[in-house]
Amino acid sequence: MTAAPGTFVHPALFYGDEREYLAGTVPFVRDGLAAGEPVAVAVPAENLGLIRDELGADAASVRLLDMREAGRNPGRIIPGVLRAFADAQPSGRRVRIVGEPIWAGRTSAEYPACVQHEALINAAFRGRGVTILCPYDIVRLDTRVLSDAYATHPVVIPSGSLGRQDSGAYAPERIVARYNEPLPPAPHALSFAFDEANLAHVRHRATGAAGRFGLSGVRLYDLALIVAELTTNSVVHGGGSGTLGLWTEAGYVVCEVRDEGCLTDPLAGRRPAARDQRGGRGLLLVNQIADLVRVHTGGPGTTIRCYLART
Repeated sequence: MTAAPGTFVHPALFYGDEREYLAGTVPFVRDGLAAGEPVAVAVPAENLGLIRDELGADAASVRLLDMREAGRNPGRIIPGVLRAFADAQPSGRRVRIVGEPIWAGRTSAEYPACVQHEALINAAFRGRGVTILCPYDIVRLDTRVLSDAYATHPVVIPSGSLGRQDSGAYAPERIVARYNEPLPPAPHALSFAFDEANLAHVRHRATGAAGRFGLSGVRLYDLALIVAELTTNSVVHGGGSGTLGLWTEAGYVVCEVRDEGCLTDPLAGRRPAARDQRGGRGLLLVNQIADLVRVHTGGPGTTIRCYLART
């Protein structure tokens, strides 16, 4: 899979079994190594083991990451996995990555953030000399996921074929807009109104409630940091006030901040901050420490919902 310098290539690889998976990923990795390209593989642990074993001694030359951990929150994959690897390489050197952010077992709450991530990769790497190959399991993923993959990838590699095809359904902006959907109502949430005058008080109450909900140690500190960043952003950028909600859901403590602001940049919080950048790191930091971040913006304002596992 060759490409001109300075061009971004983003194929979806559809596979039906282990043999097809390895036939599509391992030659991709080895071709990159033979071309002197830095190569990373970020896939779920079980598939990472397959690729590592098949590569043998070549695995030592590849950056290997368990996507279940590194990409648990889809919002951190672009800045914390893909850009972190690509930006660390020498300027002008082409990079290739195997990235599998969607696997069977991703929840319905996670999926909208996953598919938006796949769509936003195209904007995040436009004009970069990078190839990112994204495998999709056609047996275990449902038809909606596979259909969306055609919309988020400009080229596809169908199951049983190593040949690339242009995707006639490619429309990443449409996917970003479609999954910018209102979030489900919060179940039995504690609710705190805030503005500049009572930020510290509301943060203290939220942290106390989260502790009673089962967060402790580093996770409780993470929630306090998330609440501080999001409520401050609301005061500075979201109309000066907002509402903080807090509840438990399926093993998570969930915090949500609503305000009257509007996020106009779909990559907000998914783009690494420049070293000399002043401010603008709040949502990026939230993505790095939360287990899942969901965002809905438009209409009456913006809602940001963050999940933190209790264990």
